[in-house]
Amino acid sequence: MTASLSRNRNYRILWSGMFLSEMAAEIAYIAFPLLVLAHGGSAAAVSGVAAVLAGARTLISLPAGALADRVHRKRVMVLAQSIRTAAMLGVAVTVLLGTCPLWQILLVAVVEGAAAGVFVPAENAALPQVVPEHQLPQALAGNAARPFAALLIGPALAGFTFGLHEVLPFALNTSVLAVSFGALAALHLPRRAAGPSAGEATAAAAAPRPGGFGPLLRMRTIRATMAWIVGVNLSFHTLVVLVLIVSGEDGVAPGQMGLMMTCFGAGGLAGALAAGRLHAAALSPAVLVIGSTWVFAAVAGAMAYAPRGVPLGILLGVAAMAMPVGSTAVITCQLAAVPDGLRGRLSGLVGTGSELAATAGPVTAGVLATATRDGSLSILGASALLVVVATGVTSSPTLRRLALPRPSAA
Repeated sequence: MTASLSRNRNYRILWSGMFLSEMAAEIAYIAFPLLVLAHGGSAAAVSGVAAVLAGARTLISLPAGALADRVHRKRVMVLAQSIRTAAMLGVAVTVLLGTCPLWQILLVAVVEGAAAGVFVPAENAALPQVVPEHQLPQALAGNAARPFAALLIGPALAGFTFGLHEVLPFALNTSVLAVSFGALAALHLPRRAAGPSAGEATAAAAAPRPGGFGPLLRMRTIRATMAWIVGVNLSFHTLVVLVLIVSGEDGVAPGQMGLMMTCFGAGGLAGALAAGRLHAAALSPAVLVIGSTWVFAAVAGAMAYAPRGVPLGILLGVAAMAMPVGSTAVITCQLAAVPDGLRGRLSGLVGTGSELAATAGPVTAGVLATATRDGSLSILGASALLVVVATGVTSSPTLRRLALPRPSAA
């Protein structure tokens, strides 16, 4: 009889290590701009730091995925956390000494973004090594809760501690990363299979070169689910930025905007909990993916007519609930379809697509806001984009047949 996930020591360590990593990233994302502004930095400098953090992570995703398939994944994670810890400790020391030049902030932002980007594919690819296949949906639902929990905790801690002293968020970040490093050092990662499975042999025969992404891109399931990931993430980031733009233009108080983002994080957490129950109810992955996408589109349409402020934030939270439901089904099917030797590259590919969509979302929001000059119309534009994505998902034969393989074929 398989032990529950709550008793799976290695899963708990892996989950905790990644949660602390994500919380540290959220703290850094807020603390760096605050530090730049506190020392008279311009808006361009603040934007530059944020762009460097996101850009370094995006650029490293694909090579990091290949690295996770070639090197012991625990070593990759531990090394990445040690580098991040040392970099943040350096910032904390220089801030404590009274100076932290912009060049150092930018340099550490590159290191932080790149090391975090290296860590993620290794962690994602290691999950099936510590969790039995039949528990993957439940584990992935638990993993889907992490970024929303980190979003609720990290920025609040960064703002509060910076208000006490500007060195504190960086000291906190260093401590969080050090704890993550210690936890991962205690991780026991079972050895990967020495010989290739049938799927690995087929993929290896199709590969154009060692370590390439060709085998993944030739799989219909991967191509279709990647299109879903990019389309839904692009629409979601467009919608979130539009909500902030519209709320600011309509004079919503900063406190209410903070509550709106709290609704967003709480909705994501609720969706992650619901995802585990829906998968446990043996609902088809195709039903979960198609259904969650249409729910998302419908809620986005309703947001165009909602009163600004907390009511709009509540609907944003409902929209956020749909994301973990669909993404858990998609990632479960991806992991089941891809052999262990390609799972690092799969994570790198997914990370790159998600980050590019996250970058394009604010640009799309700006275009919609400028073109319509009306808050309701711009949100309707984002809803229309989601309708296009949902229609594409529904008309895709691959996604309509999306299902987990039978245990005997896995």
